[in-house]
Amino acid sequence: MGAMKMPFMEETVPSEKRKYPRVSANFPVKYSTTDSFFKSARAANASEGGLLVCLPEKMHIGQQLALKLFFPSRSGLNIVETVVKVIWMGIRLRNNWTWDYRTGVKFEDISTKDMTIFKNFLTSLA
Repeated sequence: MGAMKMPFMEETVPSEKRKYPRVSANFPVKYSTTDSFFKSARAANASEGGLLVCLPEKMHIGQQLALKLFFPSRSGLNIVETVVKVIWMGIRLRNNWTWDYRTGVKFEDISTKDMTIFKNFLTSLA
């Protein structure tokens, strides 16, 4: 009795449709779940819609965080403050055998002035 042939099945993943293009980034971020005590993290990429941040602790989908973004400009250091919402989260093992939580966040509350500063920063990275 011969082996039964199975048709090749390919799993397809719907293509991502982003409203804003992402750019690779690497800049420090401070985050807080309470607005009173901020912890350190890093942004791994960014867009006008949100960020990928690497956090040392797990967050929950839908959770809001206060963020402070720190990045350079021609005139010095910019600090942008925003409130974001956690959209997705994944775990990654780092080179030093510690974990970080790769967390996708979208901007919920950011001033027009801060968004303009952030857009200019993104343009400088592209």
